[in-house]
Amino acid sequence: MRSAFPALTLIFSLLLAAHALGGDTWYVAPEPAGDDQAAGTLDQPFASLQRAQEAASAGDTVNIRGGTYVMTESMIARKRRIFARVIALTKSGSRGKPITYQAYNGERPVFDFRAVKPAGQRVSGFYVSGDWIKLKGIEVVGVQVTIKGHTQSICIESQGSHNVFEQLSLHDGQAIGIYHVDGSDNLFLNCDAWNNWDNTSGNLLGGNVDGFGCHPTPGSTGNVFRGCRAWFNSDDGYDCLGASEAVIFENCWAAYNGFSPQFKSLADGNGFKAGGYGSMPPEHLPKRIPRHIVRYCLSVGNKQSGFYANHHPGGGDWFHNTAYRNGANFNMLGRLADNQTDVDGFGHRLINNVSYGSNRDLIRVDLANCELRGNTFTTGLKLRSRDFQSLDADEFTLPRQQDGSLPNIRFLKPSAKSVLLKAGADFGPDVPLGKADLGAFSH
Repeated sequence: MRSAFPALTLIFSLLLAAHALGGDTWYVAPEPAGDDQAAGTLDQPFASLQRAQEAASAGDTVNIRGGTYVMTESMIARKRRIFARVIALTKSGSRGKPITYQAYNGERPVFDFRAVKPAGQRVSGFYVSGDWIKLKGIEVVGVQVTIKGHTQSICIESQGSHNVFEQLSLHDGQAIGIYHVDGSDNLFLNCDAWNNWDNTSGNLLGGNVDGFGCHPTPGSTGNVFRGCRAWFNSDDGYDCLGASEAVIFENCWAAYNGFSPQFKSLADGNGFKAGGYGSMPPEHLPKRIPRHIVRYCLSVGNKQSGFYANHHPGGGDWFHNTAYRNGANFNMLGRLADNQTDVDGFGHRLINNVSYGSNRDLIRVDLANCELRGNTFTTGLKLRSRDFQSLDADEFTLPRQQDGSLPNIRFLKPSAKSVLLKAGADFGPDVPLGKADLGAFSH
């Protein structure tokens, strides 16, 4: 009779190997169901992500049950100088084995920070400094500002590399939705930031509250925003002021930034602010000015510019975007190398963009020193409302599709007989796309 021990030994070895590869599953639930003294199982979940991080290893998944997680000042994980980081995800996964923090089975976890008001400190709801982390499917609401002078608070502070931030909803607070500064190869996917306005600090207009801010340090390359939406944020929808490396925005939407939901005029109000260095001394500028890429994006009704180069001392790539009823639809305002003298923007490539509904289609551009092809404002196309399936801007905020992707809307898509169809220029011999439709919804 064959011994069972070799088979048992094999099974035990496989279990050890599986554990070494990670793959454990942990659970978190709001109190009173959750308890940080519990085992972290489905039946006995932890109460906090901080406790779940202690248990998790590379390759593990932390499932976050639905409900409201009421955050308090006693839960602040890290205080350093003026920074108060409430939930600090500092433990890293590894390549192929991220640590995943995700909403469980379609449930809706909401992290409410309204009660977190540490005097004299900048609040970050989530501080993510670990690498190889995935954060998916949560809502962050009510992040506060307490400082009266120049300041900012943040819903999601990103300081790591190789992370994925997916299907996050960041709204109805005083803080920037997502703020990335340090770290490479991060993907911000299908996230929404709306109704964020700092009415506490400075002039109460919320001049630092963007939907999404990406300001990478030298060497922090490969950061991409894809499928995101930003609307009714008090400053800009998307901002990469001061970036030392290029940022990519693709298939993203911005609307009504610079306004409150009641259309009170607030701060700057640009849809996509792609570039610029403020008043930085010229010797501190990057040795190589980055080219930001904005492609297949939609910008609607923003107070200032839909697509804005923001005094950038170099060019950017603006491909297949659609701008509608912004203060100026495309504004390429540039600056000389002294970072003081404003000039018409130079070095830009604008290809197959659509402008409609504004008296200022394209401003502050040096036509002789830019490449413009296939745009409605350079081809002489005369657009009418019938060229679009719909001009109903309410479709902008329709619910996302089940997989988290942007809603399938008719708003500003070319109609069946639109002059936008097959009117695009190709991108040259290296990118033979043929004749594409113009604008953000090109196929």
